Amino acid sequence: MTSTTKSLDSIVRQLDTNGHELLSRAHSGERPMPSVEILSDIVENLRSVLFPGYYGPSEITPENMPYHIGSTLARVERLLADQINRGYCFVCERDQRDLCADCEKRSKDTARKFLECLPEIRNQLLSDVEAAYDGDPAAKTHGETIFCYPSIRALTNHRIAHELYRLDVDIIPRIISEMAHSDTGIDIHPGASIGNRFFIDHGTGTVIGETCIIGDNVRIYQGVTLGAKSFPKDEGERLVKGLPRHPIVEDDVIVYAGATILGRVTIGKNAVIGGNVWVTRDVPPDARLVQSKSMHLAFEQDATDIA
Repeated sequence: MTSTTKSLDSIVRQLDTNGHELLSRAHSGERPMPSVEILSDIVENLRSVLFPGYYGPSEITPENMPYHIGSTLARVERLLADQINRGYCFVCERDQRDLCADCEKRSKDTARKFLECLPEIRNQLLSDVEAAYDGDPAAKTHGETIFCYPSIRALTNHRIAHELYRLDVDIIPRIISEMAHSDTGIDIHPGASIGNRFFIDHGTGTVIGETCIIGDNVRIYQGVTLGAKSFPKDEGERLVKGLPRHPIVEDDVIVYAGATILGRVTIGKNAVIGGNVWVTRDVPPDARLVQSKSMHLAFEQDATDIA
C-alpha cells in the first residue's frame, strides 16, 4: 500500500515558498525584525523604573534607588535604540535602504529623547494611580492599584507607546500596545491622546481608537468603545488613513459600561454617558445621556438614574 503521508522535506519546501512575497521582509539577509521578546523585556524594565519596588527587584531602598534606575535605563537605552532601528527597517522599502545610512544615529537619538520623557510619564501615571484610588471604593491603598489594577498596567504601556508614537517610531508602539491588550483586554491605540487622572474601571473589552483625544479626570468602565463611525476611501477604493475619526472626550466625563461612542463627536465637559448607549452625535457639557424606560436615548439633568 502506498503511503499518502508527505515527507518532512516536502512540507519544508512548501513552507519555504508559500507566502514568500509577504514574508520576504523577514528573510532579506539584512537587519533582523523587531523582537517581541526584547520589547517585552524593555517594557518590564521601564515598569520597574516607573514603579520601583512594585516591579523588578523588590528590595529597592533610597540608597540603591539611583543605581537601580541608572543601570536599568542604560540597558533600556541600548536595547530600545536597536529595536527602533529595526522598526525603521521594517517599514522601509528595500530599494530605499541605501538612503538610510543615518538610521542608527537617528535611533540612538530617539531612544535618548524617549528617556527624557520618563519623568513626565511617571507624573502622568501617578495621577492615574490617584484617579484609580479615588474612583474605586474597593481600593484600600494606592499600592493596590499599582499591583492589581489592569487600568494602571494598560496605561503604563500606553504612555510608553504614545511617547514613541509621537517620536515617529515605526511599528514598536503598536507592538507595545498589543502587549497590554493581550494582558488586560484593554485595547488603546498608541496614537490616542489621554490626559491626566484617567481611570478605566474593570477595563475588559475597552477600545480607544487612534485619533481619540481624552481630557483630564475622565473615567470609563468596561466594554466602552471610543471608535470610528465610518472609513472613507480614495479613488482606488483604499482606506484613507490618518483622518481624525474618533471621539473627543473633554474633562471630567464619565462613560459607563458598554457605551459605544463613534465618530469625530465631542463629549462635553462634565457629561455623563449611561451604560449601553450608542452615541454618534455631540453631547453638550453637563448633559446626562441615558436610556429611557422605552429604551430610547434621553438627556437627563439628574445623574441619579444612571446605572
